Amino acid sequence: MKVAEKQIEVRYAETDQMGVVYHANYLVWMEVGRTELIKQLGFHYADMEKEGIISPVVDLQVSYKKPLRYGETATVRTWIDAYDGIRVTYGYEILAPDGEVAVTGKSQHVCVKRDTFRPIVIRKYFPEWHEAYERAKR
Repeated sequence: MKVAEKQIEVRYAETDQMGVVYHANYLVWMEVGRTELIKQLGFHYADMEKEGIISPVVDLQVSYKKPLRYGETATVRTWIDAYDGIRVTYGYEILAPDGEVAVTGKSQHVCVKRDTFRPIVIRKYFPEWHEAYERAKR
C-alpha cells in the first residue's frame, strides 16, 4: 500500500482562541495530503479538471484524538483506503511531532462531469489513474 507523507507547519492563523488548530483546518490538510498522494502517483487534479471532470467529497469521517498547536509540525499520512473504479476512499492520519496520532479520517470521492454532475467510471475515462489506484491500494 502506498502512503504519502506531507509535513505541515501549524500557522498561527490556523489556531483558535484555545490555541489549538481549529477543527476545519484538518480538512484542508487532508486535501493537501490527498493532492500529494495523487502527485506521487504521477497525476494532477488540474489535468482531470481540464477534461471537465471534478471530484467532490460525498462522505467524510474525522476523529480528533490530540490537539496540535501553533509552531508544531504535523505529518499528514494519506493512502487509498478503498477503490472500486467509481468511488475512491482516502485514509488519513495526522501525526503530532512526537509521532502520536492527532487526527484520523476518511473521505470518499466520486468523479463527475462538471456540467451535469453525473458520475463517471474512472477506469473508462482515466485508465492510467485506474491502474495507479489499483496498484496503490494493495
